[in-house]
Amino acid sequence: MSTHQVPSLLGRLIHYFLANKLVTGLLVLGLVGWGLSVAPFDWELDWLPRRPVPVDAIPNLGENQQIVFTEWAGRSPQDVEDQVTYPLTTALLGVPGVREVRSSSAFGFSMVFLIFEEDVEFYWSRSRIIEKLNSLPPNLLPTDAIPALGPDATALGQVFWYTLEGRDPQGNPVGGWDLDELRSVQDWFVRYGLLASEGVSEVASVGGYVREYQVDLDRDAMRIHQVTLDQILDAAASANLEIGAGTTEINRVEYVIRGRGFIQSLEDLEEAVVRTTPGYLPILLRDVAQISLGPAPRRGALTVAGSEAVGGVVVVREGFNPLQAIQNVKVRVEEISPGLPAKALMDWTRTDRVRLETFADAMGFNAFTTSGVNHPEWVEWLRAHPPEDWPQGVTLSQLEIVPFYDRSGLIHETLGTLNNALIQQVLITIIVVILMLMNLRASFVIGSMLPLAVLGAFIGMKWVGVEANVVALAGIAIAIGTVVDMGLIVTENVLRHLDEASPDEARVQVVWRGAREVGSAVLTAISTTIIGFLPVFTMTGAEGKMFTPLAFTKTFVLFASVILAVTVIPALIHLAMGRRIQDNRLRRSIVEWFPERIRPSAPQALNIAVAIFFVIILASAWEPLGPG
Repeated sequence: MSTHQVPSLLGRLIHYFLANKLVTGLLVLGLVGWGLSVAPFDWELDWLPRRPVPVDAIPNLGENQQIVFTEWAGRSPQDVEDQVTYPLTTALLGVPGVREVRSSSAFGFSMVFLIFEEDVEFYWSRSRIIEKLNSLPPNLLPTDAIPALGPDATALGQVFWYTLEGRDPQGNPVGGWDLDELRSVQDWFVRYGLLASEGVSEVASVGGYVREYQVDLDRDAMRIHQVTLDQILDAAASANLEIGAGTTEINRVEYVIRGRGFIQSLEDLEEAVVRTTPGYLPILLRDVAQISLGPAPRRGALTVAGSEAVGGVVVVREGFNPLQAIQNVKVRVEEISPGLPAKALMDWTRTDRVRLETFADAMGFNAFTTSGVNHPEWVEWLRAHPPEDWPQGVTLSQLEIVPFYDRSGLIHETLGTLNNALIQQVLITIIVVILMLMNLRASFVIGSMLPLAVLGAFIGMKWVGVEANVVALAGIAIAIGTVVDMGLIVTENVLRHLDEASPDEARVQVVWRGAREVGSAVLTAISTTIIGFLPVFTMTGAEGKMFTPLAFTKTFVLFASVILAVTVIPALIHLAMGRRIQDNRLRRSIVEWFPERIRPSAPQALNIAVAIFFVIILASAWEPLGPG
């Protein structure tokens, strides 16, 4: 450092990292390690703890909204509006942070939408709503209308859709399942299994029929037996009930007494007592009604290739990484798939009952029961034997979870866009620098800035809480050109000083002087660009959610690039080009490979050859059909 000149703060910073390359190396290693740990890419880095930036395909432009849902079965929309929606809407107007309250009334249910200010935290707003609902006046709503808060998710949270399908051992669809059977498996097994996945807010069932006990009243029988509708309702409700009856002591041992009354079959409900006559004759439910199993009313269906199906939709929790949630769901699918039910499927055009009974008797099990095919024993035998030993016309229908919408594919395409852009920009940078500066080492120094600046941007995104999506990643892509400019300016100026410096002058002093000369200009240029993006940060609403992440990511990349340009790049230049070409043994040995008459132009020929090599690689990456 010159003794007659007091360097600026920026100059002292450049000299410190240039003179202390160990500190610079540790800085780069820390940047790479931290950046890899938070990078949104789905990298398998078992040696590094991973807390990636949340990543989704598209930005969530929805409002900061919570939904209060109230079911009031059997009531008309006008009754729901007057007795549920209106009083609930007026009561929720006082929730802190609410900007607007909207409501909707339909047959049997009410929905109240609370729109909060954008700066209100999502889960804080939910806690305020719960407090308000718990403090409602006792007589504000009907006794059987209980409001509930919707799931902690947004409309963009639907990340995984699937169906339940019967497949044979070869994976071909074979069916054999009724819609009510599939819906029961979905509601009581698959849904709860997937709901246990980390990051999942809700698993909603779609399609099929919900199986229920149905009581069809006989009005003439009710009139003959003098039975009212309320008595039938009370009898049906009390028939599915277990009652504790205290305790009793027998031989100094205390026993708990309870009445078991849960319904397990249609006969249990048919035997329910509606009333007794004056002569103590019981009037049973089957005397005044027809009891059967049937489907519950539904308002929608799910179809696959024109056929009805049963499935579900997985909704990710607000603020959780959608890509990680999808991976967690897939892990749970693999865990619960072996426990899904299976049944034996008979093709009666290829076999008959006598053949199956004869075969089952020979194998030592019963082919049929009083209710039909003996599925448990058939499934056990089929699973224990290879398909070639199965009888003709019999196959195994195993339920499987078959996804038909998986957003992880779209997310990986979004990340792949940035990944391809980064690789292509590095190749272009190397080619341009080689052709312009005719310096191979300088091109690699400048190209190293791109991945380091992107990793620095990922760190900033994780720190601020910016989600990676196609718009946010676009900010990184459009800033890559500026990152190259920063490295190119510093490198080119240092190379000029190295060419003009005397052989006796210390190389580190020359590198420091060249970097310091343009350091303030680089800092000013970046600051001007960053300041130009400040108005974007003032946007609100949908526009703010769309463009603010882009402004953040572009600012993070530019900030990381200017830090690298004044700290890491001078040190890399000194390591790679601190000595003159004539003093570089490796370069001299390579030049000696060429004939003596073309050795003076050998460095240029080598640079051009390397540039052509990278042009071929770029053409292959840019055009999937090849360099042509």
